[in-house]
Amino acid sequence: MSGHAKSGRASLFPPMPSKRYEVIYADPPWDYKGQLQHCGAGGGDSGGAMRHYPTVRLADLKTLPVDRIAADDSLLFLWATSPHLDQAIDLGKAWGFAWATVAFVWDKCKTNPGYYTLSQCEMCLAFKKGKIPSPRGARNIRQLVCEPRQGHSRKPDEVRRRIESMFPDQSKIELFAREPAAGWKAWGLEAQWGAKRPMVGR
Repeated sequence: MSGHAKSGRASLFPPMPSKRYEVIYADPPWDYKGQLQHCGAGGGDSGGAMRHYPTVRLADLKTLPVDRIAADDSLLFLWATSPHLDQAIDLGKAWGFAWATVAFVWDKCKTNPGYYTLSQCEMCLAFKKGKIPSPRGARNIRQLVCEPRQGHSRKPDEVRRRIESMFPDQSKIELFAREPAAGWKAWGLEAQWGAKRPMVGR
């Protein structure tokens, strides 16, 4: 089966929790329309996202009721690959948040192929609903994170730690989590059932 499931499979998303959270952290399995990354002429296939997990189209991601689990005053930290920046901003708004800023820029310390420049960084965007949750923690957290990349699409734990430093007392949930992290509710098929990430219709 390809990286997409057939239509009508949105039920494969696990149920959303009933609790509301002040900090929501998400790394969506962005859809690349079946495209794979390549290493240039004769370089072979470097392995795109759909080689590793089923991807999800933007329209299906928008159907997730994230607004229902967001507290009146809450923040969304949303990872976005460079080709999906516009989609990420649309998604944050669809989930009930207002665009705020780029929270983190991850320097992977190694380049990937790219159509324009060599890809080396990924961004974690910040969105806000209501006011910034209080009480605040650290106010001197750096935006740039320099961490060598590990497994495919795996984000550095340092970003989660920095969010915890900024908002140590707030309730937190990680969407599309790979595994549970202390102090965070983990939502996603990988974290809850040891299965692949959700797979929904084209």
